[in-house]
Amino acid sequence: MLSRVADSLYWLARYIERAENNSRILDVNLQVTLDDDHAGEEGDKADWQPILATLEDLKLFQKLYAVTNAETVCEFLTFAKENPNSIRSCVAGARENARTVREYISSEMWERINGLYLWLSSADARQTFAASAIDFYRHLVDYAHQFHGTTDATLTHGEGWSFLQVGKYLERADSASRILDLKYHILLPHGERVGGNVDTVQWQAVLKSCSAFEAYRKIQTGQVTPGSVAEFILLHECFPRSVRFCVEQLDCALHAISGSSRAHFANEAERLSGRLCSDLNYARIEDIIGGGLHQYLDGIQLRLIEIAAAMRVEFCEWLDPEEAGQAQGAA
Repeated sequence: MLSRVADSLYWLARYIERAENNSRILDVNLQVTLDDDHAGEEGDKADWQPILATLEDLKLFQKLYAVTNAETVCEFLTFAKENPNSIRSCVAGARENARTVREYISSEMWERINGLYLWLSSADARQTFAASAIDFYRHLVDYAHQFHGTTDATLTHGEGWSFLQVGKYLERADSASRILDLKYHILLPHGERVGGNVDTVQWQAVLKSCSAFEAYRKIQTGQVTPGSVAEFILLHECFPRSVRFCVEQLDCALHAISGSSRAHFANEAERLSGRLCSDLNYARIEDIIGGGLHQYLDGIQLRLIEIAAAMRVEFCEWLDPEEAGQAQGAA
């Protein structure tokens, strides 16, 4: 497979996954803020700045908008062309990558991604957003799920499919770590306590942002606690959005591309993903929290960046330095 094709498939999957994750985060935060007691400009900042900080878009947002509230943050993260990580920019990037590899993907996949792009650019999308932003974001999540299902059902599970898996699970692991880290950026209101009602609602929101609330409740029937939530999102071996599960699938996809046994590594990307797999397989949540959950999540994100960089060096060496820098910046 040509390096250019592999790179386009990789970014196609990453952009779709990023758009879905951002949609889910905004959907959940809109629901949470409906019931909180925050009021005024400071209350809006408390509700929405953690989202921007988690997605690392706060500086760009502050350059473009003078006020931080639900309206400006949702506009920035959904439709703003100036934001390379907005949902609209991600869908446009996914469509452009799909367009360049039309002969390698199924026609059903192209119809899905093109349909999403056209709908998001239409007046109907704006009307849906204005009528109910929550319904709008759920519609976007449904589109992403349909794309993933169509891909699995209509594309040969060969080398191209493996590059799609690398992009999807790399982005998903990064997003799960950022969503969990979101709680670090949220300060409890004055007078509230850890384990109180507000704290519990915030941890439930973290679970819902990963589509993990129902799965978590099937295993943990007691009170929602920070340790159990962090353990589920980080270390659960079977939940498809846990960091451990995503890294495992990422490692499998990298070895499928090279054809090497998972007991060994054929390139730097496989070595890094294998080490991260091993660390997550033997990690204990007590040790992670004891050493600092925020610091641990930062380390996970840096290691995922290293894997992505090593993978692109190994398989996508056709990129010139300037283009590689732009692509890396979009990550």
